[in-house]
Amino acid sequence: MPREGLVSTIIPVFNRSALLREAAASVLAQTYRPIEIIIVDDGSTDDTFQAVAALRAEHPSIVRYLRIPNGGPGVAREAGRVAAEGEFIQYLDSDDLLLPRKFELQVSGLRAHPECDVAYGRTRFYRAGDSPGESSWKRTGERIETMFPSFLQSRWWDTSTPLYRRTVTDRAGEWLTLRNEEDWEYDCRVASQGIRLHYCPEYVSDTRTHCGNMLSRGGRNAAKLHDRAEAHRLILGHAQRAGITCHTPEMRHFARELFLLARQCGAAGLFDEAQMLFELSRSASTPDRRRGLDFIAYRAAASVLGWSLAGRIACSLEHFR
Repeated sequence: MPREGLVSTIIPVFNRSALLREAAASVLAQTYRPIEIIIVDDGSTDDTFQAVAALRAEHPSIVRYLRIPNGGPGVAREAGRVAAEGEFIQYLDSDDLLLPRKFELQVSGLRAHPECDVAYGRTRFYRAGDSPGESSWKRTGERIETMFPSFLQSRWWDTSTPLYRRTVTDRAGEWLTLRNEEDWEYDCRVASQGIRLHYCPEYVSDTRTHCGNMLSRGGRNAAKLHDRAEAHRLILGHAQRAGITCHTPEMRHFARELFLLARQCGAAGLFDEAQMLFELSRSASTPDRRRGLDFIAYRAAASVLGWSLAGRIACSLEHFR
């Protein structure tokens, strides 16, 4: 049974010992108690172990440590999720920060609104080492009552922004082994439960960019596109199970994104992924849209030229628009 009132913060880390210290310090600085921090070392080769040892020595009742073979952020978050003992779950990337009243505000909000299962607030975005501005990142400055259908347009918060009830993460199940867009897929799985959001109109976390290794970088390499294709396939399924129809603006947006990603996968030589995404794009579109000239022309081009060449030509044309 989860410990009532406990907030479990799960921090996966790979070779970011200095940033990890700052992330952990931001959790320790929370005005709310009780808390636990579960640091999941995803096969680091730097001095992460020593950094965590120092944190554990100073905060033995709060900081826990798990080391796993390198498997990416989803695998690391899953290891932390399984080990967590809290009533509430906070995921935190090792390069980001929580602001001191985050748990106080969000736990209070969820307790005051039992109909809500996830709380979020405003997030700031800036380069590590710079002073943060006072503008909300993505759509975290907006009051939005449900995750779907808006999450079909984008993952409009970052990992540090929401606080989840443990019951919601238990129902969502395991994080996947994907290394790209695994967080978007996971949140769409949460969204498919039809949960309601509680909004705290204050700044609760910071997303920081830096020069180190970031999985969101990497361009259009084949491995990244493969994971994005699988994430998009699953996201569409989550949305459809939640009753989002092809006539909503958000689904129309997502259908266009599936078509674009199909072309990119084709250009990268991912034939199966390109064909799958093309068919999913058509299935997610309205009946009139499925008969569109671009769909007809692209299918004909892929039949004659192959998915790879058709994708390269289409991406080149997009580049010159």
